[in-house]
Amino acid sequence: MQTVFVVGSNSFSGASFIDFLLDQGLNVIGTSRSAETIPALLPYKWRDHSNFSFHQLDLNNDLPAITGLLKDVRPEYVVNFAAQSMVGESWQHPGDWFMTNAVSTIKFHDELRKLDFLKRYVHVSTPEVYGSCSGFVNEDFPFNPSTPYAVSRAAADMSLRTFRAAYNFPVVTTRAANVYGPGQQLYRIIPRTILFIMLGRKLQLHGGGSSTRSFIHMRDVSEATWKIAQHGRDGDTYHISTDEVISIRDLVAKICSRLEVNFDDHVEVVGERLGKDSAYHLDSSKLRKELDWRDHISLDQGIDACVQWVRQNFDALKNHPYDYIHKS
Repeated sequence: MQTVFVVGSNSFSGASFIDFLLDQGLNVIGTSRSAETIPALLPYKWRDHSNFSFHQLDLNNDLPAITGLLKDVRPEYVVNFAAQSMVGESWQHPGDWFMTNAVSTIKFHDELRKLDFLKRYVHVSTPEVYGSCSGFVNEDFPFNPSTPYAVSRAAADMSLRTFRAAYNFPVVTTRAANVYGPGQQLYRIIPRTILFIMLGRKLQLHGGGSSTRSFIHMRDVSEATWKIAQHGRDGDTYHISTDEVISIRDLVAKICSRLEVNFDDHVEVVGERLGKDSAYHLDSSKLRKELDWRDHISLDQGIDACVQWVRQNFDALKNHPYDYIHKS
């Protein structure tokens, strides 16, 4: 049985990817800075997860322990979802974002490159490194980050290029469109909209929701990530995205329609966030052609699944914090 080591296992993406790996019959080790949260926000808890073990370890403070664990379990694959990930909030404490996303992450990479048993390291990056751009961009598009979050992520990505060149480090990088799905943190736009409508609260729509994004179900992203881990080319980056683009306003309107409520009754337009990119759309043709991947879950299907998840877990979710809480 192959072993996969997942860093950032309590994140929505990490926990959903673990759920996917367990479905493939794999052994999974997970680390995260925080203790495990409520089961409704950990998709791997919704199944038999006896082949998963969790260790509360922080990249910023527990790197020797993480390195020791890696040497003990000797995984073939390491997939890193860990990051300070909120864009707007990165302006308030930029040093924290740079410490986690650049300094500690690069120190982690320096330990990984010394492990002779490691078959592949998957670095989960972000399209935020490109800044705002028009049209669909491919993996060679130049970096133009516009927020502390994006700059901190770009720094680690650029460092990995040097590690690949200097050490022949077996790394592949992924950049996914806006991920969503059942189990996502409540401060993200899709679960927040659904929950606020059910609570009778108004949703604040920054800048009127004019920015456009591509939303992709995390199950499709997990399948792509595992394909890239196994069959991607060392040193390459792969975009994971759909071809469908939607404005945030239209997304919220779609959710209102599926919940049969009036948009104007549940939305309040507020000012735009500092440095928010108006658009970034990823060309995923490389992944589709090289690794024969395609997305399967439409946005309507995915929203319906999220609505069902919120309804089934409403009592737990309504009492859980639904605003982002910063941890330095």
